[in-house]
Amino acid sequence: MNNWLRRDWMKGVSGLALGGTFLQESGELRAADSEGLEGKLGIVTASFGRHFASKERDLSLLTLPKLMRDELDLEVVDFNSVNFESFKPDYLEKLRAAVADAGRVAFNLKMNQKVDMNSSDPEIRGEAMRVYKASIDAAEILGLKWVRPLPRNETPDMDLHVAAFKELIDYAGERGITVLIENFGWMMDDPDSVVDLSGKIGSDKVGVGIDTGNWTTNEVRYPGLEKTFPLAVTCDFKAKVMGENGEHKGYDLKRCFEIGRDSGFRGPWCLEHGHKDWDQMLKNLGFLRDSLRKWMEKKPA
Repeated sequence: MNNWLRRDWMKGVSGLALGGTFLQESGELRAADSEGLEGKLGIVTASFGRHFASKERDLSLLTLPKLMRDELDLEVVDFNSVNFESFKPDYLEKLRAAVADAGRVAFNLKMNQKVDMNSSDPEIRGEAMRVYKASIDAAEILGLKWVRPLPRNETPDMDLHVAAFKELIDYAGERGITVLIENFGWMMDDPDSVVDLSGKIGSDKVGVGIDTGNWTTNEVRYPGLEKTFPLAVTCDFKAKVMGENGEHKGYDLKRCFEIGRDSGFRGPWCLEHGHKDWDQMLKNLGFLRDSLRKWMEKKPA
């Protein structure tokens, strides 16, 4: 069985486990990969970055799932590689068990290692692929379904970029994992960037993870969301600076949600918001959680 057929077969098996069928036709990858995640709310682990490093509380990736259950009422864990203590199998098995024991679920790994898979230097490019493939191996141990390489700030050589994505897609596909594109780095000032890159790679081969905060301006943000949400399998629902009562001057959070909902996106919505004050951060995350639940109750027009 060749790699692409094996990938399709493994994703089909995963789809049956979720009670759905994974369709590989263009434009249907989103519906397939998001099966069973409708209405689910989660957290991006990078939200807790400064608090993982704090000695004031016992907080780590291993204790986060329990916090999500007991204090945040959030179900989905969206991992960021920068928060990992180790990628050793014994640690990863403990982390997988901690997620399961808390009754949470984990689906995504943001591979945020600062490597360059687009480099014209074969050694640099090879090292990037080695690092990313090790991360994909970690994602497999954790039982994840998505991984996302880190977009760099400089616009890549598109031939090298697409080739690197296809290599990662092939490697991840053998492990039942889908590679995602995210609107970050060089993509953030172009509302068409994600759709264009998805088309170059093959929209039936690559998934899309959208971040509502990762656009350079609101003039780019709203059309970018409108163009990109139809392809999205997951969303980082990002809030930046928030007021005492949930005010968010940077951009309209409800409008971002409505664009996604009106596109047909139903989840998961993974909150991303950090704050130096622990109590204020939990309050803000609770406000975002409750807002999303209230907005989801309203049927789209």
